[in-house]
Amino acid sequence: MALLKPILLVEDDLVDASTAQQALEDLRVRNPVIHKTDGEDALEYLQNPDNPIPAIILLDLNMPKISGIDLLEVLKKDPQLQHIPIVVLTVSKYEQDKLDTFDLGIAGYVIKAVDYDEFLRTMDIIVRYWIWNGLLEKERETQNAEL
Repeated sequence: MALLKPILLVEDDLVDASTAQQALEDLRVRNPVIHKTDGEDALEYLQNPDNPIPAIILLDLNMPKISGIDLLEVLKKDPQLQHIPIVVLTVSKYEQDKLDTFDLGIAGYVIKAVDYDEFLRTMDIIVRYWIWNGLLEKERETQNAEL
């Protein structure tokens, strides 16, 4: 069995990161999650040839050191990294942030929901889309047969 490519979660808020990781676990996503707390750490991870290239990046915009938009600019100029799908998970409702990130080639822009069930439904849509595209894998659901 081939090793699954990881999901790179770039999120400085530990509560939001934990919520995203819990949602992926609840959705039974098999891909490992690698969490980086800022754009600088994420870039160091991505530029290290010993690390696996992620299947997808879930990226917050408002972070210390290197912002999400600045990280996007660097990644989209790098021939080794520009192909990685990036979904922005943010609280930013600014139209300019949406325009700027889509101009940089993101695969999606999601406003973080405060309610966990709503967030879980949103993450389910993201996960299903990337499973359908072959980048993520989900555990098979087992049915309990009653005897």
